[in-house]
Amino acid sequence: MFTPLGPTFRELAVQALSSVEHGYDLLAPKFDETPFRTSPPVLDAVADAVRPLGPFRAGLDVCCGTGAGAEVLRELCEERVTGVDFSAGMLAAARERLGERPEGPVVDWVRADARALPFAPAFDLAVSFGAFGHFLPGERPELFAQVHASLRPGGRFVFPMPAPARVGSRLYWTLWGFDAVMRVRNLLWRPSFVMYYRTFRLPEVLEELRRAGFAVELQPLEALGRRADGSPRCRMVVARKDGRGQSGQKLS
Repeated sequence: MFTPLGPTFRELAVQALSSVEHGYDLLAPKFDETPFRTSPPVLDAVADAVRPLGPFRAGLDVCCGTGAGAEVLRELCEERVTGVDFSAGMLAAARERLGERPEGPVVDWVRADARALPFAPAFDLAVSFGAFGHFLPGERPELFAQVHASLRPGGRFVFPMPAPARVGSRLYWTLWGFDAVMRVRNLLWRPSFVMYYRTFRLPEVLEELRRAGFAVELQPLEALGRRADGSPRCRMVVARKDGRGQSGQKLS
């Protein structure tokens, strides 16, 4: 699961017993050598699916981590890309990863909590990859409201949504076990470390996005294939700021 350059067991244990912010500060230098990073096929599939929805002037990577989403936005946005995260270590790794490039949009990095974004409605596109497990269900409405407030009218908030693990499968029990361990850890240890894989469920997420003022569609990411029953392995949520808050779901 980890490359030889990835974190040691001791480093992971120290991170797991820290707060979310400090834990990711510690993990940041080796984060891209772990299985926690978003895989290139997912990033490429989202980029290809979003491109026809443009053009986009400015893009926002919400909870940007080491900058994988910002790299996607550099391909899609013409003028500016902003990555926001509350971990200074992850922002430093993102800055080093993307580096200074004379061509393409300007890239900015902002340290802030995604539940209190410091932006005017200045973005045409917002993305997020792999961060939603760090928000408790009760925190998501404010998170979505903050992204909505940061988008221009007509702006889109997009993110991949993998199909849920089949009940009884190895992945199902792995995710169930991870969440159970995290709940016990947070009962017994402070500060808490919020990271749950099974709390971000599609029906609730769609309803919360609508309540935040988005019109929501689902697009299958065909590049990632389909399961044996014909359903997509992964869909892309496309939440559009249009003031109506109604959904035009495409569930193919």
